[in-house]
Amino acid sequence: MLKELRIQGTERDDHGGGPPKWVWTLVAVIVVLALLAGGGWWWWRQSQVPEVETANALSRGGAGGGNAVLQATGYVTARRSATVSTQITGTLTEVLFEEGDRIAKGQVLARLEDAALRASLAMAQANVKSAQANVVATQAQLAQAQADLKRQDELSASGMTTKQAAEQARTAVNAYTAQVEARRREADAAMAQAAQAQVQFDYTVVKAPFAGVITAKAAQVGEIVSPLSAGGGFTRTGVGTIVDMDSLEIDVDVNEAYIGQVKADMPAEAVLDAYPDWRIGAHVIAVVPSADRGKATVKVRVALEQKDARVVPDMGVRVSFLAPKQTGQVAPPPGVLVPKSAVVTRDGADVVFVVVGQNAAARKVKQGTPLGAQAVVLDGVKPGEPIVVNPPEDLKDGGQIRLVASGK
Repeated sequence: MLKELRIQGTERDDHGGGPPKWVWTLVAVIVVLALLAGGGWWWWRQSQVPEVETANALSRGGAGGGNAVLQATGYVTARRSATVSTQITGTLTEVLFEEGDRIAKGQVLARLEDAALRASLAMAQANVKSAQANVVATQAQLAQAQADLKRQDELSASGMTTKQAAEQARTAVNAYTAQVEARRREADAAMAQAAQAQVQFDYTVVKAPFAGVITAKAAQVGEIVSPLSAGGGFTRTGVGTIVDMDSLEIDVDVNEAYIGQVKADMPAEAVLDAYPDWRIGAHVIAVVPSADRGKATVKVRVALEQKDARVVPDMGVRVSFLAPKQTGQVAPPPGVLVPKSAVVTRDGADVVFVVVGQNAAARKVKQGTPLGAQAVVLDGVKPGEPIVVNPPEDLKDGGQIRLVASGK
């Protein structure tokens, strides 16, 4: 009876053993909601940060002490570039380069399957030896005929043989002389055929026409390569592309309304989009006498005065054309050049937003006479400082910004 009155442990009330389980559940829910709210607020703040493009303020003085009178954009190009191919159709057995490799002039780049041409060359060389042997044999016969003629002449002079025998000996000498000449011509023809076979065999080896850098690998081992387009997509027309990095220059398109300001040998300054703080001395090579009616531009070739491994083909570049320094001028004119779209009006004043870290600092500026597509800022901005192009209307002083690549 006493055992039946005992209370089991699972049936006892919990007194003083800590908060109920629902309290911990509520706390966990509140923490999760707080984290979600924080993440949503952070995402909302990021979505409110405007994305802006930037450009560097350019000094009005440049290479050679000249003033920037015009700016244009273009690309780095190579004047010496070649897609190397084979001169005969064949199957690649070796490709001895990769993209980025530096190649010397005459270096072997690839080889074709050459068994058939090797056999043809061997046969042609054997024919040469056979023809040369025939020449030697005929020359021996000629020598014998000449000796017989000499004896017949001596016998004929002494009356010990007939004149007919002497004439026959002379005829034999003439015949063998003609045969020797014919055998020599046959030997020359055999050597020409051997030379032709050697040329065809040499075509199985692809060599670099000039020193440079491999920028593209167009074929792999086992593929068929042909100098002509044949076989649809199964035949390659090139093995690889070589660029002579010493031939790099800049091609820019200048608006035809300003092309009169650009002259040959005019000093210039180039700034690569990839390296906006690096200024490269340059000069105008030539103004190409042809206009693009669709874009109303004229192409200008600009030479780089500094060779550097960082400069590669097809890079975007901005070129400032500089006026020659005037006699007696000791300092460049004041101010910097910025895109016109970088200067905006805020509260009745001209303002330029300068990038400071992840924020934009508004600076009041004073403008001078613009130069082409560039505004001249006389104060408030230093050369080389990054500025915001086309700043949003709601951008304020100290506002946070996100930088995007130029041209996005």
